[in-house]
Amino acid sequence: MKTADTLRNRFLAFSPRLNRRPVTPASVALHGGALLLLVLLTTQAWHQSGVLAWSVGLAYLGYDTLLLMFVGSRIAPLRHLRPTGSPQGKAPDLAVLVAAHNEAAVLETTVHALLRQSSPPDQIWIVDDGSSDDTAERMRASFGYQHVSIGDVAQSPRVPQLRWIRLPHGGKARALNAALERVECEIVLTVDADTLLAPDAIEAMRTAFHREPALVAATGLLRPICDRSLSGRLFEWFQTYEYVRNFISRFAWMRVDGLLLISGAFAGFRRDAVVAVGGFDPDCLVEDYELIHRLHRWSVDHDLGWKIRVLGEALASTDAPGTIGTFLRQRRRWFGGFLQTQYWNRDMVGNARFGRLGTMMLPVKALDTVQPLYGLVAFALLAKFLIAGRLPVVGPILIAMLAKIIIDLGFHLWSIALYRRWSGGMLPEGWSRVLLASFIEPFSFQLLRHLGAAWGWIAFLGRSSTWGSARRGGILARAPAE
Repeated sequence: MKTADTLRNRFLAFSPRLNRRPVTPASVALHGGALLLLVLLTTQAWHQSGVLAWSVGLAYLGYDTLLLMFVGSRIAPLRHLRPTGSPQGKAPDLAVLVAAHNEAAVLETTVHALLRQSSPPDQIWIVDDGSSDDTAERMRASFGYQHVSIGDVAQSPRVPQLRWIRLPHGGKARALNAALERVECEIVLTVDADTLLAPDAIEAMRTAFHREPALVAATGLLRPICDRSLSGRLFEWFQTYEYVRNFISRFAWMRVDGLLLISGAFAGFRRDAVVAVGGFDPDCLVEDYELIHRLHRWSVDHDLGWKIRVLGEALASTDAPGTIGTFLRQRRRWFGGFLQTQYWNRDMVGNARFGRLGTMMLPVKALDTVQPLYGLVAFALLAKFLIAGRLPVVGPILIAMLAKIIIDLGFHLWSIALYRRWSGGMLPEGWSRVLLASFIEPFSFQLLRHLGAAWGWIAFLGRSSTWGSARRGGILARAPAE
C-alpha cells in the first residue's frame, strides 16, 4: 500500500532515535549534574547533623515547590474561561481509531459510547491486535462483521461507519498505524478500548480543530475509574487528584507552547501532520508522548507554527489500575517510555531553536528523570534517621515536610476549584476528601509512583518494550446500560 510505504519511509527518515543527533551541553549538564548531585547529597547524610543531613530531601521539596510556583503563575486564566462560539463553515470529517488487544470485556461498551455521541464520528476503525480472547466473536455477534483474514478490513452491515481490521499481535503503535494508513478523514482520534467519552466529547474535539487550523494534536480531560473493591476505591481516590494536577500542569505548559504530554487514551490529531512525521513509533513504550516530540520537531524544522492543546470541554473516563501490582506495571511502562523519549530527543534539551519547549520544558523533563530517585532516597534516609533515633535530625525534617504539605494543600485546593470550573464540574464535591488525601499521599501513593518510576529505569536500561495488560472492571461498573 502506498500510504503504508510513505509512513515507514517518513519514520525512517525523520525519527531522532534512528538518526544520530548532536547532544547539547545542557542535556549533559542537566542529566549528569542531577545524578551527581544525588550521589553527593546522599553521601553527606553520614557527615552532617541537623536538617542538612537530609539535603537530598530538601532539594526534592524545593524543586517540586518551584514547579508549583511556575504552574500557579500560568493557570489563573482558568478563572475567566468563557465558551467560544462555533466556527463558520463545514466541520472537518473525523475518524476514531481503537486499538484492541484482548479487550472483549469493554470494547462493545466503548463502541456504543462512540455511537451515542452528539456529533458521531464519520468512521470508527477497530484494530484487533492479535487478540486471543473472544473479542472478535463478540464484536461479530454485536455488529454483524464477516470473518476476515489477517490484514483485511470488514465493514459492519448494521453500523456503516464501523470497520474492523485483523492483525497479528504487534503492539498498539502498529495497530494505530494500520488504521492510519487506511483512513481518509482529516481528523483522527485515538481512543483506548477501556475509555468512555462524554456525549459531547467528539463535538468538542471536532470544533477545536475546526477553529484552529494550526492545531495538530489535542487531548481532553480524563477521569480515572477503578473497580469497586476497597483497593480500587483507594487508588481511584488518589489518582483522581493526581490527574487533576497533571492536567492543570498541562494547561500551564500549553500557555508557553511547551506542552509535550497528551493522553493517548483520548487524543485528537490532524492526520496529515501525523503522516508527515511517520506515524506512531512501534518501539516506544509511550507512543503518544514520543509522537508529540516529532510533531514539535517537524513544525520547527519547517516553520509551521503547529500547536498542541489540552481541551477542558472534551471529557472522558478511562479504566485505571486499582491494585498495587497493576499500578506499578503501568507506571513502569510510562516512566520507561518517558526515559526512552527523553534520550532519543536529548538534542532538543536546552536548544533555543525549539523555543520555550527547548529552554524550559525539556530541561524540566531532564530533571524529572531523576526526581523519583531523589524522593525514594529522601524517604529511605528519613526512615533510617527514625530507626536510629536521631531526633535532632528528624524534628526539623518533619517541620519541613509539614510546611511543604501546607503549601501543596493550598495549591491543591485552588487548582481543584479552577479544574471544576474548567471541566464543568467533572470532579465530585467534598473538601474533606481533598484535605485527607493531601496529608496521606506523601507517605503512600507518592511512594508507589516513585517505585514505579524506579522500575521504569530498570525497564529502560534493560531495553524492555511491551504493551502489557491490565485487569478491567472500573469502566464496566460505571458504563450506562445499553
